Amino acid sequence: MSARDPDEKNRVSTSLELLFDLCFVVAIGQASLGLRDAVTGGHYAAGVLHFAIVFFSVWWAWMNFTWFASAYDPDDVPYRLTVLVQIAGSLILAAGVRRVFDGNDLSVITLGYVVMRIALAGLWLRAARADPVRRRTTLRFALGVAACQAGWAGLLVLPEHMRLPGIAALVVAEVSVPVWAQSAGMTPWHPHHIAERYGLFTLIVLGESVASATVAVRTALDEDRGTGALCAMAAGGVLMVFAMWWLYFARPAHTLLATTHRAPGRRFLWAYGHYLIFASAAAVGAGLTVNAYQITQRTDVSPEVAGAMVAVPAAVFLVTVWALHLRPHHSSTVESAPFLLTAVLILLTIFTPVAVLSTGVLLAVLAVVATTGGRQSQDG
Repeated sequence: MSARDPDEKNRVSTSLELLFDLCFVVAIGQASLGLRDAVTGGHYAAGVLHFAIVFFSVWWAWMNFTWFASAYDPDDVPYRLTVLVQIAGSLILAAGVRRVFDGNDLSVITLGYVVMRIALAGLWLRAARADPVRRRTTLRFALGVAACQAGWAGLLVLPEHMRLPGIAALVVAEVSVPVWAQSAGMTPWHPHHIAERYGLFTLIVLGESVASATVAVRTALDEDRGTGALCAMAAGGVLMVFAMWWLYFARPAHTLLATTHRAPGRRFLWAYGHYLIFASAAAVGAGLTVNAYQITQRTDVSPEVAGAMVAVPAAVFLVTVWALHLRPHHSSTVESAPFLLTAVLILLTIFTPVAVLSTGVLLAVLAVVATTGGRQSQDG
């Protein structure tokens, strides 16, 4: 398992990586459904907390494999079989998501997560044997990943009141492993490949939002209730997804990543910050469904809560995309002002009767402003 060339030409995602992503859609969909049901049932804080925990496990397992595959991917039989084990773990994790939201049962989701992570630790051990130059780094990855999995397994036997602090401690430990491991030497990841992989995952979570909204609107229209308000909500949802896609892909990410080889802190910030991008995009889908249910009176949540379920994740998505993808390209604070102002205005839509449509319009207008402003600055 020799290291890949970070300057390799025409490096793109493999079919195995695409299959890996596809199977993670199941877990993302279950997390979005769990958040929707928790909010429509009036369990706001618990729903958001469970969603954050579940989505962390999905995102972290996906991200760690993505960066490993960018550095080491021989595409031989042992490698393929090990990745398929990780995919099986993602399906086990997806099967346990409902238990987390319904009864705070972490057993099945932990099993799936540990299966994925132990398989990855095996890949790091294989890399350590094949790449003596980076053996310290790869062994640190293997040791850190395995130790964290022991911690997750031990978490299941802790008393209920100690689990949340235990989860927080293990999350800190997990995100510290790559920092510790790569302090011994950086793995040879490929900037263009990483940017493509993150872009594909962004499309997955945006697609989940579209799917959730479509199902909600279809169900409501079948019942023939709130047609006008639903049409406005649907239009706003479409504008939101289109604008979110436009803003995320407005500037190429690989050009930024290519400059972080000597600044690992910026690289980690970019990689870890995507948790907020991915989670907020998936939460938008749940929020659109909550709004459809609120319009058709299938839930007792207030219009303000329904509006917040869309406005808050949309604002988080916008601010994070601006900070990670767009601000580094801006030459002055004036260019950043429209993004921050729009985020504030989006939060204010919570108090309007058409929060989804207002949010969609605001994001669409921002996409136009950002595009025209970007072209003018490039022309200048």
